[in-house]
Amino acid sequence: MNKHMGILQGLEYGVRMPAALNQPSFWILTALASRRRHGYEILRETAEASQGSVSLKVATLYAALERLEADGLIAADGEEIVAGRARRYFVITDDGASRLSAEVEQMERSARAARTQLALHKFAFTPVEGIAW
Repeated sequence: MNKHMGILQGLEYGVRMPAALNQPSFWILTALASRRRHGYEILRETAEASQGSVSLKVATLYAALERLEADGLIAADGEEIVAGRARRYFVITDDGASRLSAEVEQMERSARAARTQLALHKFAFTPVEGIAW
């Protein structure tokens, strides 16, 4: 399959497909999908939800938050001072939730295609222990 197939399919139907979310953006949107969070909560939730496969650094987190906010996928939602430190809160926007949902759907289609190809070529699909498929 041509590496440009997805882009070409989108153009064929007159739709420009957005680029895939990078891992930090995907996990930040995932963390915010359930509720409003501040930076440290986002760091904790991304590590937990990814089962430790993603461990964002503070600089990476805030650069990604700025980019996601500029793209309209998240919004700042207040600030409070706790123990002398400022906590900035963020929420996912409707556009952010739609973008995350589209990304999840694409990932699921990709996983189904990979499983199909593995089965066709008689390779057994062996789920990794501890990961829900």
